Amino acid sequence: QMHLVESGGGVVQPGGSLRLSCAASGFTLDYVGIGWFRQVPGKEREGVSCITNSDGRVYLSDSVKGRFTLSRDNAKNTVYLQMNNLKPEDTGVYYCAAGSDYHCALISPYGMDYWGKGTLVTVSS
Repeated sequence: QMHLVESGGGVVQPGGSLRLSCAASGFTLDYVGIGWFRQVPGKEREGVSCITNSDGRVYLSDSVKGRFTLSRDNAKNTVYLQMNNLKPEDTGVYYCAAGSDYHCALISPYGMDYWGKGTLVTVSS
């Protein structure tokens, strides 16, 4: 059975950093598109970043370019999201999800097939 477990969320001041981890079990990460999505209550889930399995290309939403970095450790079957220079608008529940490269390249949550339960990130002074 496929599982994704996120960790690393917490409370941080604006300008601070966090690193989120997503550990996979039941499947191998380098055979799927895998990425991060976030959601704030009352708003739709949005794509943050995704890495495709076909060529390892990383896609980032415009709102996080230059601040967030996604990486994948195949040996640990884990994907990371390094978040720097955090802003209050980055607050939300961050989810790890796996799916097709097509939807990964679009950073679209609607085509992702497997989801973790999420980890909360709060950016506040």
